[in-house]
Amino acid sequence: MGFDIHRLGAGRSLILGGVTIPHPKGLLGHSDADVLLHALTDALLGAVGAGDIGTYFPDTDPQWKNASSRFFVEKAVDLAARKGLRISNVDLVVMIETPKLSPHRRGIQESVAQVLGVKADRVNLKAKTMEGLGPIGAEEAMAAMAVVLLE
Repeated sequence: MGFDIHRLGAGRSLILGGVTIPHPKGLLGHSDADVLLHALTDALLGAVGAGDIGTYFPDTDPQWKNASSRFFVEKAVDLAARKGLRISNVDLVVMIETPKLSPHRRGIQESVAQVLGVKADRVNLKAKTMEGLGPIGAEEAMAAMAVVLLE
């Protein structure tokens, strides 16, 4: 299981699951701040007992400045493969007030499936609002959780 949260701010693109989504605010972070792919990276690393995203891609390392989070997932998938494991399926949850993800759901699923090397029907994506509560509900942040099954 993986989890991540990032603040929202002006001047950045909103990238979720490797897909750029039109929105006046983007996620703030050292890399592209794709909260969904960060949670997925942590889930993959955790499933193989390999620590977390900060172990491999610390935000103090300038080489990861504005890096694509797809690279992080690719490296975690490679690590799992080297341990003889392959992805069976993933279940993803984005905690987001706006924008609505339903128009982007299929594109995100296909993008995530491509980076994982699985069929899109192996990637489930849900979006949940926080009913106006907390920093996510106030549209100050977005969070994501990921669960991955390896075999």
